[in-house]
Amino acid sequence: MSYAFATKCIYGNGRDYDKDLTGAISFPIYQTATYAHPEVGRSTGFDYSRLQNPTRQQAEKVVAALEGGIDALAFSTGMAAITAMMELFSPGDHLITDADLYGGSIRLFDNVSRKNGIEFDHVDCSSADVESYVRENTRAIFIETPTNPMMNVVDIRKMAGIAKRHGLLLIVDNTFMSPYFQKPLELGADIVIHSGTKFLGGHNDTLAGFLVTGSQEISDRLRFLIKTVGSGLSPFDSWLIIRGVKTLPLRMEKAQENAKALVEFLLNEPKVKRVYYPGIPGSRGYEICKGQASGFGSMLTFEVESRELALHILKSTRLIPFAESLGGTETLLTYPATQTHADVPEETRIRNGITDRVLRLSAGIEDKADLIEDLKNALVF
Repeated sequence: MSYAFATKCIYGNGRDYDKDLTGAISFPIYQTATYAHPEVGRSTGFDYSRLQNPTRQQAEKVVAALEGGIDALAFSTGMAAITAMMELFSPGDHLITDADLYGGSIRLFDNVSRKNGIEFDHVDCSSADVESYVRENTRAIFIETPTNPMMNVVDIRKMAGIAKRHGLLLIVDNTFMSPYFQKPLELGADIVIHSGTKFLGGHNDTLAGFLVTGSQEISDRLRFLIKTVGSGLSPFDSWLIIRGVKTLPLRMEKAQENAKALVEFLLNEPKVKRVYYPGIPGSRGYEICKGQASGFGSMLTFEVESRELALHILKSTRLIPFAESLGGTETLLTYPATQTHADVPEETRIRNGITDRVLRLSAGIEDKADLIEDLKNALVF
């Protein structure tokens, strides 16, 4: 039987109480490192929690169901997931990556992956001729959409077409949209990445990362890697993800509603010079986003008239915290220049539009009138 998205958030692809005779509604936390074997050559299916744990397995089943993949692998953080995934590549391989990515991804690629012999071209995949960057040694295209933090929308179907023509992997970081609004595997992606810390967990209380795939071959390779590098998600954090995902549809709808209200407010503020949000009609990427996603999400970025005003806002809000993260129940303001993209060279940041006047906002689920009032007061300078 095929279940609707909201049902999958609670049960994955189905409810199975057969393995737990207690009938517990909340999936148990199996806080164990190892498991007893009935005899030589026989296993319960679990041997050692670095390889797999029942609670982690349940979290993975749910996320795989939401993305429409055959497998999901849960890691200790989003960056742990990307780091393990990069072990799919070898020295001399070349990747095309979007120029506007989360700063942690850029830091990994430029300081660790390059050191390991992997080559990169950082390209604006929302506007550049991406296919012209394909080389003989190119192995993958890596994108976010919308991008972090400038909210550029990349055409997933178009990137999938390029990847297919050249035998490349298409890797999509879907953190900003979550599987509720966007399903890259259905659009042609091979691997989907999530920082589970964000919308999947949804409560700013745990760290997690996921890789999801629709390919058995890729799943087998990633399963070998996760047991080898040992960065799988802990049982308790897996349980927090299971709990958080249950309310994903409710949170995403409310957060998007708040984001749209904040965008409308900011567009009419004289001290705000630019608002970046894919749901603004007529904006670059609006039609593409509308065609590949069922919503526009709750992330937005805006640029104010001066650095001084940006800093004033960050210290003047009384409700919205100045904090580095996103996707939780609380609305958060982030200063990319010194937080998410602090390790990105200044020249690169400015070229991508990340000036010292830019603020990123993750809308939460508070009352939108309170959020608007808080920002309105903070803009008095």
